[in-house]
Amino acid sequence: MFWGAWERRWIADDGLIVLRTVRNLLAGNGPVFNAGERVEANTSTLWTYIVYAGGWLTGVRLEYVVLGIALFLSTAAIVLAMLGTARLYRWRMRTATGTLLLLPAGVLVYIAVPPARDFATSGLESCLVVCWLALLWLLMLRWAVPDPEGGPLPGTAQILATAFVAGLGPLVRPELAIVAVLALAMLFFARGLDLRVRVAMVAVAGAVPVAYQIWRMGYYGLPYPNTAVAKDAGGAKWAQGFEYLGNLVSPYLLWLPLLFLVVLVAAVLVTTRDAASRLVPAEGRPRDVRGLLGWGQTLLRTPTAVVLLFLGSGLLLALYSLRVGGDFMHGRVLLPPLFCLLLPVAVVPVPLPDRAVLGNNRPTQLAGGLGVLWLATVVWAFFAANTTGMTEGAVVGRSGIVDERAFYVLNTGHAHPIRAEDYLDYPRMRAMVEAIANTPNGGLLLPTPAFDAWDVVPPPEPIPPGGAGHTVFFLNLGMTSMNTGLDVRVVDQMGLAYPLAAHTERLEDGRIGHDKILYPDWAVADSGMVDVHPWMPAYLDEEWVAKAKAALTCPETRELLDSSSAELTWPLFKRNLRKAFEYAGYRIDRVPEYEIQRCDLEMP
Repeated sequence: MFWGAWERRWIADDGLIVLRTVRNLLAGNGPVFNAGERVEANTSTLWTYIVYAGGWLTGVRLEYVVLGIALFLSTAAIVLAMLGTARLYRWRMRTATGTLLLLPAGVLVYIAVPPARDFATSGLESCLVVCWLALLWLLMLRWAVPDPEGGPLPGTAQILATAFVAGLGPLVRPELAIVAVLALAMLFFARGLDLRVRVAMVAVAGAVPVAYQIWRMGYYGLPYPNTAVAKDAGGAKWAQGFEYLGNLVSPYLLWLPLLFLVVLVAAVLVTTRDAASRLVPAEGRPRDVRGLLGWGQTLLRTPTAVVLLFLGSGLLLALYSLRVGGDFMHGRVLLPPLFCLLLPVAVVPVPLPDRAVLGNNRPTQLAGGLGVLWLATVVWAFFAANTTGMTEGAVVGRSGIVDERAFYVLNTGHAHPIRAEDYLDYPRMRAMVEAIANTPNGGLLLPTPAFDAWDVVPPPEPIPPGGAGHTVFFLNLGMTSMNTGLDVRVVDQMGLAYPLAAHTERLEDGRIGHDKILYPDWAVADSGMVDVHPWMPAYLDEEWVAKAKAALTCPETRELLDSSSAELTWPLFKRNLRKAFEYAGYRIDRVPEYEIQRCDLEMP
């Protein structure tokens, strides 16, 4: 995993977005994308602060900090997954005679899928997600599976540690609350805990996420990251989601190794019997309610329950990803569900019979059959690892899905685009830097169809000392924001870092992950730049800009924007906390005239 991730090392444009927030943290501007605007532009809270801690402690360039942390977490995820699964099979087969081989299997399948190596070092939180899942898997199995050497089950301290790790799930990624809640429910309702331990477990698990959620709602004025608003994460695009699933499964025949491993594990389970680990008492299932509850609580603290927890979580995460339409990056959001489903077979047991019983008998035939299935998985992994998943490479097809790493490698000309400067070779980037340098008075930068030029809408006179400042209006937030100073405001028409765009309605036929597009007229009106020709580009309409200015006076819209841009006072914090969910659901019409009508304003 380490070598595979290193060979495909890179940082995506979206990964650079995280670093912009970290730069602001290090500069004392707070966890914001643009100084003075409280916008949570990163989906993973924990990833942002881990990178911040690494940058603050080491003083090393942030791109290299991210690369080092990502390599470590991606590799650790594989190790933790194997350790957890090894404990599972060592316990089940502890009474077996002969040698028990524990061979890497599911982890080979995961590593072989090219997106798993692509997003191991993309600067995004993928490495943290799989590491958190693997750590929780190991801790839950330590909680439920006795030590094969005869040691006791974990005590209160380890249970509380497991609860703490589980509680971090929503801060790793919001949808991981699914896994976190299920794991915490299993810990809470299992038999053998007194009331004090249950109360302590709830306090330990909820302390960090609940405290952060209260702070988030008051500080940002939203109950979840702004990225969820921009992408309307609660919307449904099932057809696109299933196309996204096929885009991952089909090129690699991903169903084939899963079939091999299911058959292998089924054969092991059928042919091994562990009487000591039976869950149901010899007298059978109890019939009274109290007895059934106690029996159910006993079942919760078993290896089978933990396996079902992660298999079920994997399916739920996959269903959620399919519902929202997947993603525009090949395979990315299906990697956590795939990892969950592979955890119970991260390693697989192959029992080798003693030499004394070798021959044409059942133990030998079983070992041979299991070995063949494992070898078939290894052969598949070899071919899958060298398969190009998207034959069109860096071209964005009709599905809107693209091989993100290939796209940026091709368009920057760098085999490993990691530093922000590497993205200066992306179309428009050097021209952007030059345009900012050539306009000391400031202005609004708008991209033109040409790849080497920008339109600059100037600020009105008189120009304040030091200039009126620059605003860049462009889709690719990471490369733009990391190649400009923190004094340059960078916003996007999709709304990842721009609340005005984030709160527009989703385009039903838009490209997945890019289905909100704010007209540049709004950016002119919002930035206060000159709004008449010839200072404004010819493709912008003076009337539209005037209407956008009028629409921005809508009281509800003004209140929404003030929730993240006005000076944060205690009354504003309380109002944000109270109205965060209302703000999250607020939408404006991207056509200024219709927005004026919606707000019942006077037409200019």
